[in-house]
Order: sequence, then C-alpha cells, then structure tokens
Amino acid sequence: MQPRELVKKWVETFNTGDADALAGFYAEDAVNHQVVNEPLHGKKAIHNMFREEFARAEMVCIIEHIFQDGEWAILEWKDPKGLRGCGFFHILNDKIVFQRGYWDMLSFLRQQGLPLPTE
Repeated sequence: MQPRELVKKWVETFNTGDADALAGFYAEDAVNHQVVNEPLHGKKAIHNMFREEFARAEMVCIIEHIFQDGEWAILEWKDPKGLRGCGFFHILNDKIVFQRGYWDMLSFLRQQGLPLPTE
C-alpha cells in the first residue's frame, strides 16, 4: 500500500476513536513523537497514548492535504474546532515506523476545556 493511502486509512480509523484498531497501523518498535510531548517508543506505548487521549478529548481529523515522497507521507489536517497541524509518517512494509506531529497544545487544551499547564 502506498504511504498516502495508508495515512488516509489511518485518519479514517483515528476518527472512530478506536485505539486498538489505530495501534494496528504501527510497527512493534515504532516511534511516535508529537513535538509537544516526549517521543513514545513501541506500539504498546503508542496504543496507551491513543487510548488515554480518546478518553479525555473529542478528536477529529479532517484531511486538508496528503503529500507523498517515497516511504514518507505528510498529512496537513484541521479539526472542526479550528485546530490545525501536520504529521510526518515514515512507512515501511505497510506499517508506520516513525511519526512526528506538530500542533498547538495550548489551543487544543482550551478548545477541549481541559486544564492548562501550570508551569
């Protein structure tokens, strides 16, 4: 499967809020680095992050653009509340081996009505 197509399917699954199904897109030793957080190493850690995040917030990803360059796909996204971001996905053998995401955590927390950091 081409990286662009895999990311489209990832978005569809993300929008279901199913952390188990979403974890299936990742290699066992995958790394997910949302730059507002420390990198997560391994499929289990990534699964736990999605499970926790889906439980605390309503998250929806609307595709604006998906670009592909070889083994990489780049997702430009927005959500219904106006948050925007982008993600970079390195895909090998139809599995995400590395993901990096850029988005504004402060805006996300405010939009979701979640506590703001105190530091």
